Amino acid sequence: MQRALRLLVLCLLALGATSAFAATEVRMAGDARVYGMFFENRNWTSWNATGTQTEDTLEIWERFRLRSDFVASEAVKFRLSTMVGDTPWGNGTFTAANPEVSIAVWEAYLQFKWPGCDFEVTAGLQPISLPHASIFYDSPILASKNNNKTFAALTVKAPLIDNRLTANAGFARLIDVNRTYDTTTTQVADEFDVYFLTLPIAFDGAKIVPWGMAGVVGRSSLSVNSIKYGMISGGNYLSPTGYNDNQSLYWWGGAMFEVTALDPISFYADVIYGQGAFNDHQRNRRQGWFIDGGVKYTGFDWATPMAGAWWSSGEDSGIRNGSERIPSITDYWGMGGSFLYQSGQEFTNDTMLANPIGSWGLSASLDNVSFMNKLSHVVTFAAAFGTNSAAGLRKAVLASGGNGRYLTMGKDLAIGEYLLGANIDSKYWIYEKSLALVMETGWAHYGNGNGSIWNTGTKRFTNKVEDAWKVAVGLKYWF
Repeated sequence: MQRALRLLVLCLLALGATSAFAATEVRMAGDARVYGMFFENRNWTSWNATGTQTEDTLEIWERFRLRSDFVASEAVKFRLSTMVGDTPWGNGTFTAANPEVSIAVWEAYLQFKWPGCDFEVTAGLQPISLPHASIFYDSPILASKNNNKTFAALTVKAPLIDNRLTANAGFARLIDVNRTYDTTTTQVADEFDVYFLTLPIAFDGAKIVPWGMAGVVGRSSLSVNSIKYGMISGGNYLSPTGYNDNQSLYWWGGAMFEVTALDPISFYADVIYGQGAFNDHQRNRRQGWFIDGGVKYTGFDWATPMAGAWWSSGEDSGIRNGSERIPSITDYWGMGGSFLYQSGQEFTNDTMLANPIGSWGLSASLDNVSFMNKLSHVVTFAAAFGTNSAAGLRKAVLASGGNGRYLTMGKDLAIGEYLLGANIDSKYWIYEKSLALVMETGWAHYGNGNGSIWNTGTKRFTNKVEDAWKVAVGLKYWF
């Protein structure tokens, strides 16, 4: 009898829990990609960037992402997104025997509106990008790769003037190396925090977004090389290496402009300045500019022509006076899926990863080219030229230990060096808006490679330079 009563109580509790959560709606979406890729000379040679490994030119990649929204009401929801990152067949998760478990949390954030007003609060692992002209895909300073890269942050969105002015403010902790306890009883500054504010202003036929961001960089915080190299100067490698100050202030300010009043012609531009570590030794300072502009014409029904240009300040001839390139945290910038830059390709691991900072260039693209039902193309050509002093790059390469560490041949350009890149990317909808067959092709050329910069030690990198080629074919499914 007691056992039956216990069972009845458990059933009633389960029914109560079901009723309590019945109002929560679960919405799910995601995408899957499987593709084969031939990629030759991705570092302009058959080696890796440091010349210590030989590349494989043919791989089959797979990636999966699932986004789940737990919606209590239009005012409250929680998003949990999981993924298997791009992994080649035969490696990691896709190994035949004893595969590695590589399912990771990609997004995890609570989002709600404050009662009685339209203030929207988002807390947790979320995509964050600084304002950028939409023709250039994402920001050259802090980018989420069009919402595919996330940061742990707290953000608040507050409409100030209906449909005219909005304030977006936030805090993000990008890195905390030692978590709760430092490695010894001596406390070290191992956090990298940023604070940002954007003020989108909308007019009839125009949009302006002034913005600013400040970052506090702990002396021991730059543990991620891809972030570190975009933040420090070449002088940071001089003895005594590293920052002198326990914490260094970095800041950026800029504005994004978009004008659509002359439809079907639209204009785009960004102006950005940033600097950091100015209270440290002069060799550790970094500062610079990044400016871009573009135009798009939407009057044709068979294609959308686009053209763009950019300029970024480059290094001078010394490294003891710091760096003259703008600091950058994460960079996913480019136009028309350019083969030179990560800029909107359907697949990943398939670009030259060139650095737009420290260069100037031109880009032209035909987007949405279509002469057949369900089939479309993107055709893009870009040319980039260095703004960095060869002497400055040479000294930074020597101080950091060689090519492929702080600076990389063909990705960071000296004055006189240049890049050319072209790509034709095609998409055929097998099932409209759900399953597509995608083919991406690319060619790139690196010209006037400066051996005095890159040929350190016994490696003669510039003697091995060849054009890069890519062909990727695969399936992408949206659900």
